[in-house]
Amino acid sequence: MEFRDLKKQYEVLKPQIDTAVLDTMRGAHFIGGPQVERLEKRLAEYVGVRHCITCGNGTDALVLSLMAWGIGPGDAVFVPDFTFFSSGESPAFLGATPIYVDVEKDTYNIDPAKLEMEILRIKSEGRCIPKAVVAVDLFGQPADHPRIKPICERYGLWLLEDGAQGFGGDIDGQKVCSFGDISTTSFFPAKPLGCYGDGGAVFTDDDDQAALIRSLSVHGKNGEDKYNNDRIGMNSRLDTIQASILLPKFRAFERYELEAVNRVAAWYTENLEGSGLTLPVIREGFFSSWAQYTVQIPDGSDRGLLQSRLKEAGIPTMVYYKRPMHLQGAFHDTYSAIADCPVTEQLCGQVLSLPMGPYMTEDEVGYVARVLKKFLT
Repeated sequence: MEFRDLKKQYEVLKPQIDTAVLDTMRGAHFIGGPQVERLEKRLAEYVGVRHCITCGNGTDALVLSLMAWGIGPGDAVFVPDFTFFSSGESPAFLGATPIYVDVEKDTYNIDPAKLEMEILRIKSEGRCIPKAVVAVDLFGQPADHPRIKPICERYGLWLLEDGAQGFGGDIDGQKVCSFGDISTTSFFPAKPLGCYGDGGAVFTDDDDQAALIRSLSVHGKNGEDKYNNDRIGMNSRLDTIQASILLPKFRAFERYELEAVNRVAAWYTENLEGSGLTLPVIREGFFSSWAQYTVQIPDGSDRGLLQSRLKEAGIPTMVYYKRPMHLQGAFHDTYSAIADCPVTEQLCGQVLSLPMGPYMTEDEVGYVARVLKKFLT
C-alpha cells in the first residue's frame, strides 16, 4: 500500500502525460512555453481570480507574495503554529518576525479568536509592526476565511492564503486560493494537484501586484525585457515540462479526483467511528480536497509503537507535524519562540495521517481501519 499512490495515478493518466511531455520535448520550448500560459489561464479561471503566476515551488510563491507587499525587518507576520515550516520560514527569510498563533483542535487551522488576541498583543508590545496574516488551508480544508478576513481588515493587515494543501477546496462554492489579497499553492508531487518535481503558483485579482510578482519571479525584469531589471527579484519559474504534466493531471483532478478523494474520506469516517480516534471535522459549508486524512490517537497511546505495528501490516503512516513552529530550532532564542499554543503542542503528540488519495479502494480503507482498531483495543 502507498501512502499516496502516485504510481497508480500515473498508470491511469500515462497516455495523456506521456503525450504531453513528448510534445514539449519536440517543441523544445522548455522555459515559459505555451503550456505554462495555458495552465495559468485554466487555473485562474478555476479559482475565480484574474491572475495566476506560476513559479518554482510553493515556498517561492509565499516569498514572492510577501516581497510584493514589501514585508521585511520590523514587520510582524502572523502564522499558524501547526503547519509546514515554509509558512513561517518565508517571512523570516525576508527579515520579518513570524508570530505563531494557536489552531483549532478540530480543524487544525488557525484559530481566529486567538489570531486577534495575538495581533493586539503585538500592537501593545510595540516591538514590531503587524503587517500580514498567513492563513494555511491545512490538510485540504479551507481556513475560516469568513472570520479571518474581517480581522485583517479591522487591523489593516494583508491576508496571504497558503493553499498548498487546500487547492480544490471551497467555502460555499468559493474556491481555495481566492480568499487572500494574494493566495498561493504548491505543486509538490504529494499535494492535491501535484507535478513531477517542484512547482508553485500565486493568485490575485490585483493587476499591479500580479505584474510586480511576475517581474520579481524573473530577476525583477522590466516588462518583457529580461535584460532591463527594475528591482531585485529571484529566478523562480515553472518549467514547461512540469506545466505539460499538470495540464492532464488538472483535468483528472477537476473531473473525478476531488469527488473520489471525498468518497475515500467518507469511507474512513464510516469505518473508524467508535474506534477511540478523534476523526477529522469538516465545517458546514466547507469542502475539503483532503490532502491528508489525519486522526488524533487517544491520550496515553504510544504513537511510535502504533506506527510500527501498522508498518508491519503493510500500512504506511506519517506524522504531520511532530514539532510546533515556535519550537523549531531556527527560531530558538528569537521573538518568534514566544508563543502560547497549547492546542498545537497537544496535537503534535497525537496526530497521525493515514494512507489517502483518490485511487484508494474501499477494501484498502476497510483494511486500514480494521488493523487500526485491532491495535487500539
